[in-house]
Amino acid sequence: MSTGYNRRVPELAFFVGKGGVGKTTVSAAYAVRRAVENPSQRVLLMSTDPAHSLADILEVRLDEEAKPVRLRGRGKLYAWQVNREKLFRDFLDRYKEEILAIIDAGAIFSREDIAPLLDSTLPGMAEVSALLALHDALISRKYARIVVDTAPFGHTLRLFQLPEHFLRFLNFLELAASRDRVLAAHFGGPSRRVGDEFLSDWRQMFKGIQEVLTENAKVFLVTTSEKFSLNESVRSSARLASFSPPVRIAAVVLNRAVTGSPRCRMCQEKAQATRAARSFLEKQFRGVHIYLGKDPGSPILGVGNLRLFAEHVFSGGPLKLDIPAPKSPQVRLKSARWPVLETPLSLVVGKGGVGKTTVSAGLGFNTRSKVKAPVEICSVDPAPSLDDVFQKEIGDRAEPVLGDREFRASEMDSEALFKQWVTEIRSSIEEATTAEISGVHIDLSFERQLLSELLEIVPPGVDEVLAIFRILGFLSRGSKRVVIDMAPTGHALELLRMPERILGWTRTLLKTLAAHRTLALARDAGVKVAEVGQQVRQLAGVLKNPRRARTHTVMLAEPLPDRETERLIKDLGKLHLPTKSMFINRILFAEDVGKCRRCRRAMKWQQATVNTFKRRFPQLDIYVVRNFPKEITGRAGLRAFTGELWQVT
Repeated sequence: MSTGYNRRVPELAFFVGKGGVGKTTVSAAYAVRRAVENPSQRVLLMSTDPAHSLADILEVRLDEEAKPVRLRGRGKLYAWQVNREKLFRDFLDRYKEEILAIIDAGAIFSREDIAPLLDSTLPGMAEVSALLALHDALISRKYARIVVDTAPFGHTLRLFQLPEHFLRFLNFLELAASRDRVLAAHFGGPSRRVGDEFLSDWRQMFKGIQEVLTENAKVFLVTTSEKFSLNESVRSSARLASFSPPVRIAAVVLNRAVTGSPRCRMCQEKAQATRAARSFLEKQFRGVHIYLGKDPGSPILGVGNLRLFAEHVFSGGPLKLDIPAPKSPQVRLKSARWPVLETPLSLVVGKGGVGKTTVSAGLGFNTRSKVKAPVEICSVDPAPSLDDVFQKEIGDRAEPVLGDREFRASEMDSEALFKQWVTEIRSSIEEATTAEISGVHIDLSFERQLLSELLEIVPPGVDEVLAIFRILGFLSRGSKRVVIDMAPTGHALELLRMPERILGWTRTLLKTLAAHRTLALARDAGVKVAEVGQQVRQLAGVLKNPRRARTHTVMLAEPLPDRETERLIKDLGKLHLPTKSMFINRILFAEDVGKCRRCRRAMKWQQATVNTFKRRFPQLDIYVVRNFPKEITGRAGLRAFTGELWQVT
């Protein structure tokens, strides 16, 4: 394995931020600018978001390999949308024999026991594959500059933590590989050295990645002037700074800004918000340069427009874009009422930043005001914002909100839940690894040490796996209506695929454990695995039953969110998950925009998008939510938000 990184790479830039703030646009513009400025150097633009949109914004076809993007004039730009499943599978296949040899030598399980699990789809592929893609790009030495368009904040935090977790996994493998040496030291006899070179290479690889991420990476924070975005930016940046070693923000891009003294009322409010946001960011990120990206009222697509946008943002010049709005008939609407949730379980899905949390809160608030059934909202997004909506600190335990004991909210803390589970299971392992068989005392102290080392790792994919068990817990609570505020598209789909995957793992694990049923540890684990399988089978049935569960999609009427939403709806169909309603959020009405050119241009883009969706998905109830100039917070905000709704006819 080659681990020689190009440590002299002039630039490794990560663009991070809340979903929907324009990370893909800003990162793509930055990459185009860097390629044009340095025509003799290769620049790689790569997306680690499982719900890619680089191809959409560059207006090119991309596949699983890095492809050249034609620029007007000179410049060598390459774009890569990482195929996470293929990359992860190739990596695992490459080192499968070494991993199996170590586990075979160091654990009670054999290679035959473990091989089927490695052949299945494992959790956390998105983050692991992102790390592997970055490793491949660095060791290839093909690129002088690498620009990374990341997933929304919650899962990007997981990406930056992965090298540390991988190094802990290596501690586990090294301990497993030392089993023969430990036994030989105690009891005599020969010992084998298993996987020493392989483990040394891996350790060098992940230490190298960790050093590059913390020492070489330049992290750009992208945000908008919305308070939800600003608050999440501060929370997540503090998390990055708390890592060991810490990850610091190098620059901030305040995107979708409105400046000057516009005559339009909505633009005046946005200009005021931009000024307030800039002041806020200057206080929160002292000494960090703040770039400004103006909102043109239209999507920024294609390398030509991206280059102009980059010149505006990173050189501070005027925004010279003039993108004509599409011609489309006015959307036909009729007044509607907010739906009352009729199923025990409702899942709210969509691209990051489209308003999933607000719509989740609106659905819960409206249902609670119309029926007597208790309502609970739970966010399973690793970077949640329910506390911003309810103006109250929301934690892992459900707490009453808006002064209503029967209206509760929680934000799943997957790391805390995993650590709690580890604490509970340690005592069981201690007891199960000291046993008697046929009157003979057997001390499995090495296995106890091995499992203890394994439990030190917070595994990738923990968010999706634990979210399934959180949802399972809700299903046993009678007449309660439960709303799940999901993570952004890519990771939401991972969660929704998880029940079938867990069922596959439980079947494989039960076969593996059956071969070791003379051990108490294996018997106890078998009982728990069987229970999990039964519960997950129940959830899989619930998710596909339209009387028990419904999926509600939220989107913005913009070209990038609409394309991602179209792919999402098709994927939900493949999973046989019932989806009936769609909420198109932040729609501008003619009476709101007046004669403002920017607002009218934005409204025409929205009309074209809504009409297209109505043609493509006639089976859906498509609701339109009027644009609110300020964030929806508290009881008064939710009452206003749910007081008006329109349906596309």
